[in-house]
Amino acid sequence: MATLDLEPGLSLHYSDLNPGGTPIVILLHGLGATGDSWQLQFPALIESGFRIITPDMRGFGKSTYPEGPNSPQIMAEDVAKLLNRLEITSAYLVGISMGGTIALQFALNHPSMVDSLLLVNTFASLRPRKISYWLFYSIRLLLIQVLGIPHQARFVVNRLFPDPEQEFLRESFYKQIIQANPAGYRSTIKSFVNFNVSDRLYEIQSPTLVVTGDKDTVVPPKTQQELAENIPNANLVVINNAGHAVIVEKPEEFNHAMLAFLH
Repeated sequence: MATLDLEPGLSLHYSDLNPGGTPIVILLHGLGATGDSWQLQFPALIESGFRIITPDMRGFGKSTYPEGPNSPQIMAEDVAKLLNRLEITSAYLVGISMGGTIALQFALNHPSMVDSLLLVNTFASLRPRKISYWLFYSIRLLLIQVLGIPHQARFVVNRLFPDPEQEFLRESFYKQIIQANPAGYRSTIKSFVNFNVSDRLYEIQSPTLVVTGDKDTVVPPKTQQELAENIPNANLVVINNAGHAVIVEKPEEFNHAMLAFLH
């Protein structure tokens, strides 16, 4: 594990696993999570020879949060600065949820640095048709503002992992979420309202795979289907009986789809 000072007030924490491996895979975590959320993917990628870079995005995990706004656009440039500092000219980008929006923005801003793009349970524009999705994000924001990160974290993990046998996952992700900077978390959620790259998806020329959990209650599967349909030559893989945290709910199925695509 290492830390790089990218700008005043911003120290980005990251892990560099199997540093002698090739090609390079950048794993971008979801809202509130950290780079550790990809732990069930590490062995499969390392066994296949990949080098893995997993940053904690600004305001999350062990990374600091400077004053000011936060958004996928800002975090995409953080990733670009990180890769430049590490002298990485191109890589495979894999992002889940918030990490997927960062990967999309990065691919649009720095197309020559993206060898391929894997987008998991994410969106180009968050415009759900059901009120339940809007309520979920509104309650998260309200809980942070009124009761703080721990109460919001408990609400989120109970939504993501409702089954009794998922207690380990609930506690694991709870411990990740409570590390987040409250101001950074609030700013990031608010930014999703204005994040919209739908009209630029045609610009993405990198090989792209969209992976969807069919029971995702955070980002509508229909939204993810439309994402795949609007990226040139993108493919869609739907993993059955999986929700928003598909990478830990169905790691074997996800890793199989991921490695088949990356190879």
